[in-house]
Amino acid sequence: MATTPHSSASRQSPRLLLFKLLVPSAIGIFIFFIPVTWAGRSTIPLDHLVTAARAGLGDGARYYALALIVAGAAYPLIKGEWRRSATDIVFTVLKLLGVVAAVLTMTSAGPALLHQPDMLPFLYDKLVIPVGLIVPIGAIFLALLLSYGLLELIGILVQPVMRPLWRTPGRSAIDAVASFVGSYSIGLLITSRAYASGQYSAREAAIIATGFSTVSAPFMIIVAKTLGLMEVWNAFFWLTLVITFIVSAVTARLWPLSRMDNHASDGEPEAQKGDRLGLAWRTGIKVAEQAPRLSASVRKNLAEGLVMAISILPSIMSVGLLGLLVAKYTPVFEWLGWLFYPIVALFGIEHAQELAQASAAGLAEMFLPALLLGGDAGIDFVARFAAGVVSISSILFFSASIPCVVATRIPITLWQLVVVWAIRVALTLVLAIPMGMLLQ
Repeated sequence: MATTPHSSASRQSPRLLLFKLLVPSAIGIFIFFIPVTWAGRSTIPLDHLVTAARAGLGDGARYYALALIVAGAAYPLIKGEWRRSATDIVFTVLKLLGVVAAVLTMTSAGPALLHQPDMLPFLYDKLVIPVGLIVPIGAIFLALLLSYGLLELIGILVQPVMRPLWRTPGRSAIDAVASFVGSYSIGLLITSRAYASGQYSAREAAIIATGFSTVSAPFMIIVAKTLGLMEVWNAFFWLTLVITFIVSAVTARLWPLSRMDNHASDGEPEAQKGDRLGLAWRTGIKVAEQAPRLSASVRKNLAEGLVMAISILPSIMSVGLLGLLVAKYTPVFEWLGWLFYPIVALFGIEHAQELAQASAAGLAEMFLPALLLGGDAGIDFVARFAAGVVSISSILFFSASIPCVVATRIPITLWQLVVVWAIRVALTLVLAIPMGMLLQ
């Protein structure tokens, strides 16, 4: 006979329920959110674990990544998912091309231009291997954050902020923080899991995936160093965060996100006036009461993490390489930059054309705006500052985050992602350029 929540509660003491709510959640918070200094490096424990795993694997990390890429290309063929739609067919072909790119990387075969430091080596060593490690390892510990009531408890507490500003449930704050202190791939894993279980509507999941899954804080430092902005690091850091989430609030109210389905089968309960804290506590305890065994949660999350990893990595190799080649050897992004030139020119800043083109190049790889403007000492401060903010705030790019979103179950098309990207870049430039002028 099935066990009802009431009968389950009768066998679990209040102390046990309190333990199940607080202890796993506290460990999860520590793993994902609390910086720890180890071997002279300060970062979150998850990052330390990934670094240790990569060091332990040594050269084996490259073969591990290759195995995941091959598995990712074979998965849609084995499952028959490649024939579901035209988009699935296209991405299956791209995943097969990702295998070819990975083999070329491992063997150093093929044209020399592919093996320049900013091409295949960059994609494989700086993106593929870290993502291939952080997603499965992070998924193991996600069970502690997702299964024992923390998400629901915090979600209800921050509803008054999240709903009015970003039109998302309170629990989406966890996704945003996980992306920022850990990895956008972890944030997307949380979002995909919550959408699949009915906790988010399609619109909410799309808003979160395209508006909150920004790069981590350590990568912001790399962007600032590349652009020579470390002298104004604190201002750059906080202004970038504020601009990013203002842009997210606006895009949530514009097409295509605003027109997506907004039904969630297991949505977050709304608190009545004066009962928010009580409802948050009761909801968290109820989830802890019904939580599965930790071993079962870990197995489920690890399996989902591996599937997501193998879905992402082949696309990063193929789509990322194509984007980098287009940016370096064709005028496509130069042409695309004219979309943003009128916005930049309105402010009358120096190097307006260079900033517009660099912003457009961010569609291929988020680091390209910083690379394109950071290497030229003659680029003025305002253009460099705006390029840095665009690198972070645009969120969507073909070398990683777009394939990640497409690999999830969130029903947003590739074309819609490109539209959202263009809107985000335009809005970011409108906000970042005047902020740069004030800082200058």
